[in-house]
Amino acid sequence: MYSNRVLQVESITKVYGKGDNKTEALRGISFDVLKGEFLGIMGASGSGKTTLLNCIATMVKPSSGRILLKGNDTSSFKGTQLADYRGKEIGYLFQEFELLDNLTARENVILPLSLHGVTGKQAERELRELAKRLDITNVLEKFPSQMSGGQKQRIAAARALIAKPSIVLADEPTGALDSKNSRILMDKLSAINKEQQKTIVMVTHDANAASYCSRILFIQDGRLFHELRRSFERETTESFYERIVTVVAQLGGGSANVL
Repeated sequence: MYSNRVLQVESITKVYGKGDNKTEALRGISFDVLKGEFLGIMGASGSGKTTLLNCIATMVKPSSGRILLKGNDTSSFKGTQLADYRGKEIGYLFQEFELLDNLTARENVILPLSLHGVTGKQAERELRELAKRLDITNVLEKFPSQMSGGQKQRIAAARALIAKPSIVLADEPTGALDSKNSRILMDKLSAINKEQQKTIVMVTHDANAASYCSRILFIQDGRLFHELRRSFERETTESFYERIVTVVAQLGGGSANVL
């Protein structure tokens, strides 16, 4: 079982400020992520879920606890090792795409490979495969300003995936999309997760998006509140969605307020 764990989060805390201004964003969260899992993280605004994702991405340093990727403590990474972790071991999918406006879709997607010296035929081969999977072949020569929101997010997904990272971190990937493009994106990510055993950790407020996950962690006030696992053999997406909505309501305020 140990060898199957891609990510281990051990008693993570994160405190901002001091004294009367102290805020405990994370309060001793622990969980593992297995290879090939599609893990969702949900919780109300200010619950700590994005802070948690950013700790995993090494963009935020935990106050205490450990985060291990394939058994390696990420807090020990420095210099080149840290750059390699961010560039090769994790892919990050942002809510607002974060594409470079002066680069074409093709150039945006292969940028992570270019930064690590991968060019030419290998880069083109990886690009063609992802473009076909994500249905973006026809927009590769366009600039972001010439694309729809759904196309931009699928380009961003290709950029997050192209270096074949150990884990993909997605922060509200459907947050800027309409329902149709949200469904298209989640169908594509789900297929990649199942067919390639790509490990994905996704923060989302969207119960529809969360219903694609194999497991969901609910966070409340910096602590784990509840966990749901989907039985793929017996449970439909619709049934899992209903269970998600029930827990969301228990978190308070109904699904509309779970951000």
